Amino acid sequence: MATHTQTVVATSPSSPGSREKFQALMRTVGMLPVLILVVLVFGFVADGFLSVQNFSIIAQQASINTVLAAGMTLVILTAGIDLSVGAVLAAAAVVTVMASTLPAGGIIGILAAMLTGLAFGLINGGLVAFARLPPFIVTLGALTAVRGVARLLGDDKTVFNPDLPFAFIGSDTVLGVPWLVIIAGAVIAVSWFILRRTVLGLHIYSVGSNPEAARLSGIKVWKVLLFVYAISGLFAGIGAIMTTSRILAANGLQLGQSYELDAIAAVILGGTSFVGGVGSIMGTLVGALIIAVLSNGLILVGVSDIWQYIIKGLVIIGAVALDRYRQSGART
Repeated sequence: MATHTQTVVATSPSSPGSREKFQALMRTVGMLPVLILVVLVFGFVADGFLSVQNFSIIAQQASINTVLAAGMTLVILTAGIDLSVGAVLAAAAVVTVMASTLPAGGIIGILAAMLTGLAFGLINGGLVAFARLPPFIVTLGALTAVRGVARLLGDDKTVFNPDLPFAFIGSDTVLGVPWLVIIAGAVIAVSWFILRRTVLGLHIYSVGSNPEAARLSGIKVWKVLLFVYAISGLFAGIGAIMTTSRILAANGLQLGQSYELDAIAAVILGGTSFVGGVGSIMGTLVGALIIAVLSNGLILVGVSDIWQYIIKGLVIIGAVALDRYRQSGART
């Protein structure tokens, strides 16, 4: 009788061993099964969803969020947050459109966008690393302040350049692959290399796991923090280039609004923990694809814009709940 009881406990789905195995499986496969499930569901309910053309559209729609989420991943891995990426993208977009009207505007515009994003990222990183202000407060303030700067730079108007020199990025392909997808893939590859093949990547994980222990072990925590926020700003600048290449315009008031929420949702859906030290860039890619597939599928089904916001908000809440579940499993 005792042997039978032990067997039942060992094989029960609710037993600690089974729960640990399930949580280990979740950490291994991440949200990939969810992505596949969402694709299959929309494939059945939405006409044309499974077409090659629509998959190309989804990939392009996911590209900008993927770039922003890559930078966000590095920040969240250090137990930080960057709520300003949407505003930084808007400011960099205004700068790049204005600079693109100058002689050699293509190169100048691209460099201007990247430098603008980098500058705002360094300011955020400096306030977090040196002033030791909470990342949430710093980037929340930057969200509003940088948005104001973007409006100021554009004289609170939409700036256009119908002859944008790098418009090909938003419309052309290389061997059938859109430039937007190529850029997003390059950003993911660079981020993966940093996190998985460099000492800096190890330091990023270490700072997120325990900043005090990292400091005592000789890691320059301030350098790591400065780097991740600078990269987040730089990637926002690249996102500005990608965005303006599609619409040939920029607006400091509206452009980039809620982009930070999509980026955070992609990161958390991808398995990166809000408490830092746990996560992967490939998981973030899967998370960004889930967001893009969800948005595309809801549009094809005919769901109103209002309900799309509600559903995305629920997805973000669900992502945070999933993160808490992962963390509870890691502590048991």
